[in-house]
Amino acid sequence: MNSASQAIYLSIVSIGSAGISASRWSAVKLLDGIHKSVRALAREVKNSHLPPRAEAPKPCRIGLALGGGFARGLAHVGVLKALEQEGIVPDFIAGTSVGAVIGAAYCSGVSAKELEEIASIVRFKDFARYTISRFGLCTNDRMTGFLQRILKVKTFEELRIPLAVTATDFVTGEPIIFTKGTLIDPVRASCAYPGVFLPVSVEGKLMVDGLLGHAVPAEPLKKMGADRVAAVFFGAHWVRKNPRHVLEVIGQCFSIAQSNMSCLWRAHADLLIEPDVSAYGFDDFQKALGIVQVGYEAGLKVLPTFHAWAAERDSYQDYERQKKKEKVSLAPTSTIMQQPVPLG
Repeated sequence: MNSASQAIYLSIVSIGSAGISASRWSAVKLLDGIHKSVRALAREVKNSHLPPRAEAPKPCRIGLALGGGFARGLAHVGVLKALEQEGIVPDFIAGTSVGAVIGAAYCSGVSAKELEEIASIVRFKDFARYTISRFGLCTNDRMTGFLQRILKVKTFEELRIPLAVTATDFVTGEPIIFTKGTLIDPVRASCAYPGVFLPVSVEGKLMVDGLLGHAVPAEPLKKMGADRVAAVFFGAHWVRKNPRHVLEVIGQCFSIAQSNMSCLWRAHADLLIEPDVSAYGFDDFQKALGIVQVGYEAGLKVLPTFHAWAAERDSYQDYERQKKKEKVSLAPTSTIMQQPVPLG
């Protein structure tokens, strides 16, 4: 018992010995109440240095949306490279088509530098092959082996960064968002570009490219809990002159549709990153390092925004840690007296 409590206690003893009619238990309750009041006052003093509730930092969880783009999508690697060099790690990543491949690899633990090395040697034949089918010109079944070689985990649950992979239900047209289970089949489905690749069966349902529902998956990131979303988009059309073959016809049509409907995902994006890939074709895998560099340069331009977001995130996390520390240090203790004691 501290000196203040002792003084109060002696006063009560004095009152009792003077003949004032008050039960001993009532005196103990009075003393206990005084002790609680003192603790409450101490709590207010300790909390006085915290920011007022209205000024408390707000959460700032960062999401990165990686859209489709075939070979041009290798620019995503450059964006990640710029962020990685600054030590900025997104809290969530979502990917469509090639964005799903790169997102899955990065979230599994493959660094941006490693992704750049992979991009420099990957070719169309590494993940696709031509086939005879009524449903598409190619199959991406080789992607299974490709992903098995580069991914460091097998399931969404094992990823170091939460990931969403988009696909589209071929029958219903419903956008599908994969966030759990095995990784490879959802990523393959997200890359099943209509007319080019055969649809992919996932859990008994035929799936095609996620671009039909989420060309740039900004909205899924908001649903995952992101407070700030940066969206990587490739606005350049597939064809600059007359098409050479049916693949360019298909690609150009989808490119036009994506541009015309971009308002759907832009509403959920706080920052737009648009690498200038106009000098590269959709199948320019042999020019991968140049495409990565374009993405890197685009990433450098938006670093001030990412640094501001990261500072907000750190401020909120520090605030939450301080609140938790204060809560633990001020946890209520047992009452100072549980049973009546003699007062005289």
